[in-house]
Amino acid sequence: MSLLHKLSAISTAALLACSLAIAAGETQTIPTSDLMPTSQLNNQLTEVKAGKIVLIHVGFLVMYRMGHIPGSRYAGPASRPEGMVALEKLVAKLPHDQQVVIYCGCCPWTDCPNIRPAYHKLKQLGFTHVKALSIPDRLGSDWTSKGYPIVNGD
Repeated sequence: MSLLHKLSAISTAALLACSLAIAAGETQTIPTSDLMPTSQLNNQLTEVKAGKIVLIHVGFLVMYRMGHIPGSRYAGPASRPEGMVALEKLVAKLPHDQQVVIYCGCCPWTDCPNIRPAYHKLKQLGFTHVKALSIPDRLGSDWTSKGYPIVNGD
């Protein structure tokens, strides 16, 4: 199977997951004040590297492997129970006032099955400084195409 066919299959699977999440009623909102523009995160990547900001990818593994933001940790898709368990485990030892930024980027923001459940789980766990990276379309168009750094692989 060619790379183009693989990418097409991956995109189709991600869109299907998004559609299923919407059908299941995952429409909780994230306050505008808790959205972080990509330009702001790009300017704060040194803080991610220094551990002042914990950056967590809450999307699909195949997307993370294709390209993720430097310094981000992988939790897994928050739309699935195993992704939520992984997210909880990842943040278990963090202080609740730790600055945490989550992102997915698998599909358009309005359809993403992962970002809202992850945000609300972190809030339920008592985290007070949670931001969601604002990715209106996809990671490729809202981050990579702007020339911001990306890491391929694990």
